Amino acid sequence: MARIRQLLSRYGGRWALGLLLTLGALAYVFGFWSSHAIARQDTIVADLRMRLEPVELDPAIVIVDIDTRSLNEVGRFPWSRNVVARLVQQLTRHYEAGAVGFDVSFPEADTSSGYAVLERLARQELKDVPGLRRELGQLKDSLDYDGLLAAALRGQPVVLGFNASHDQAKGVLPAPAFTTEDLNGRELTAYSMPGFEANIARLQEAAAGAGIFTTMPGADGLVRSSPLVWRIRDGFYPSLSVATIAAYVGASAIKPRFDKPVDELSELERRAGAADWLDIYFPGNRVAIPVGEALGATIQFRGSGGPAGGAFRYVSAADVLSGKAPKAVLEGAIVLVGTTAPGLQDLRATPVSAVFPGVEVHANLIKSMLDGRFKLRPWWAQAVEGIQVLVVGLVLSLALAVLPPAGAVLAALLAFAACAGFNWYAYAELDATLDLFICLLLVGALFVLNLGWGYFFEFRKGRALVSRFGEYVAPELVAKMAEDPEAYTMDGENRELSVMFVDVRGFTTISEGLSPKELREYINLYLTAMSEDIRSSHQGTLDKYIGDAVMAFWGAPVAFADHASRAVATALLMQASAARLNRAFLARGWPELKIGIGVNSGPMHVGDMGSAIRRAYTVMGDAVNLAARLEGITKVYGVGVAVGEATRLAAPEFAYRELDRVRVKGKNEPVAIFEPLGRADALDPALHAELAAWEAALALLRSRQWEAAHSAVAALHAAHPEVGLYPLYLERIARYRADPPGEDWEGVTSFDTK
Repeated sequence: MARIRQLLSRYGGRWALGLLLTLGALAYVFGFWSSHAIARQDTIVADLRMRLEPVELDPAIVIVDIDTRSLNEVGRFPWSRNVVARLVQQLTRHYEAGAVGFDVSFPEADTSSGYAVLERLARQELKDVPGLRRELGQLKDSLDYDGLLAAALRGQPVVLGFNASHDQAKGVLPAPAFTTEDLNGRELTAYSMPGFEANIARLQEAAAGAGIFTTMPGADGLVRSSPLVWRIRDGFYPSLSVATIAAYVGASAIKPRFDKPVDELSELERRAGAADWLDIYFPGNRVAIPVGEALGATIQFRGSGGPAGGAFRYVSAADVLSGKAPKAVLEGAIVLVGTTAPGLQDLRATPVSAVFPGVEVHANLIKSMLDGRFKLRPWWAQAVEGIQVLVVGLVLSLALAVLPPAGAVLAALLAFAACAGFNWYAYAELDATLDLFICLLLVGALFVLNLGWGYFFEFRKGRALVSRFGEYVAPELVAKMAEDPEAYTMDGENRELSVMFVDVRGFTTISEGLSPKELREYINLYLTAMSEDIRSSHQGTLDKYIGDAVMAFWGAPVAFADHASRAVATALLMQASAARLNRAFLARGWPELKIGIGVNSGPMHVGDMGSAIRRAYTVMGDAVNLAARLEGITKVYGVGVAVGEATRLAAPEFAYRELDRVRVKGKNEPVAIFEPLGRADALDPALHAELAAWEAALALLRSRQWEAAHSAVAALHAAHPEVGLYPLYLERIARYRADPPGEDWEGVTSFDTK
């Protein structure tokens, strides 16, 4: 429970806001509020999704293109009907196409042959020319271009196109697929037009059927869907794509189909007047086409359109007329006759291209019918979208609050990819069109929420913490802490650390020998050099200045496994820096600078400690106290640095000279203390020999062999008079020889003062 309360205290605010955002997204999915902007983005996503789908050439559908080359070779369009008749004959009789659909209408009679003019002249101005009327009679059939086209159409699977219109009633409508009377009183909603621009009676009666090629752009001017059935007056007429499929399969009827009987419909469903299927019946089977609102279907555009689009094979009408087109391409195929010539104005703006051939709109619908696959919004779409939003919202709300910035970015990207991937799977494999943008918007909103919260609250708090630590640690450590400020805290904790105390020898004498200005400069130069060695060289934490003394530690706030090694290396460096400063001070006539350093390692309490008035990030504990005592007794042994046994064991890469076993004030247990001399692998062989001789001398002393110990230490002192430790032990051995210690002597020296 304590852990749960801690998590709620830290992350509860972000979790609550994340849940509110998730509930808002769910409310949008289930229609409690709407947004044109979000709906518009879903449309853009749908367009992108369509463009990403792979394109494969479908050999079953071929487009005979009245292209620029055809216009150049045959003549300007519209062509005379005798040319169109020859085109129909080539397609149906020579190439044996399975069905032909014309994305072209013939609403007026063709008088381009001039027969009517010749007949009028023969009756009037040239009536006296012998044999003229007889000759014209013989030419009548060859100059009746509409008759030629009607003859070519008769008995062939050729469908003519026509246009639904607001304000015309030209030509003759074909027989409707069904009428309002056929619905037996059932309502059926469809796109309705009062007029039409259809084909002349002679052609319509000869053709196998006719279909409407009118397209309906959306509010943004793009064609995305198409009615499959139109209503004109009391009749329902198929689109060009449906009529062409019907001719291809030899259909006997085209009828709507409803999943529910009329007596099971609710009042709302009855008023909506929606059909579920459009069936094209042919002997022994049917083509079932799922339909959406107003008997329409979403167009699945494949490729970018045109001969280079890759979805359908294009054949120039000029090659069909001349017989140059390969028969294998057209034989048995569904052929649509249309145009890509820019001047003929049959180009449409679609999601995949701003200049998409209108004839290919019908080709894409026909392909969906042949494949039996339409991209539809299924009945379960809303439920799946809601579940997706709920899962993504809850998971990200919980996860983003606790993850570091890099992890939050990765989690948001994974959620984004998962939403998009599932949406693509539903589209490509299930033919289901699901809305995606609200889920992506939720991912982005949750990420921004947590990013903003992290900056305005936790990041700023962390930066303040790092700023405070900047008083103690090196800039490079501050930079490291700034990368993840939450990993560092000033709260108290127990850690294994190494601590150092540094003090100037004889500072009272120094201060008496300098003016106040000189003393300030002296101490500033000294403290600056020591602080740089601590912070910059081995990344220690500068705790405080205590007059002329310095306190520092390693292993917090940034943890170092080699904290003891860093502390020992820093102590040796500081002695070298003190020697360099001393030479500079003596050159200026200032007093000599000597320092003593005590280092110890062990468990300590570290954190921000102090009073309500003033606090500091520092360490406390027995190991700290021992380090302070070691600094004080360095002058007793005549050494610059003294370290505890725990430090020696934790930093074995250095060579040490054992100083003594001591019992300091405040501790009952004796500890061994050592002087570090440098890295063991860089030590002079002579010094190695000296250390071995010294260890042997200590062993003699501790075994009470006073004479042998005295001889060994005296030899060392003679060879190394600069080492202050040897005279100390010569005096101590002399005292033991004169007054030997008791039987309980352990070779330990006790210090009763700090």
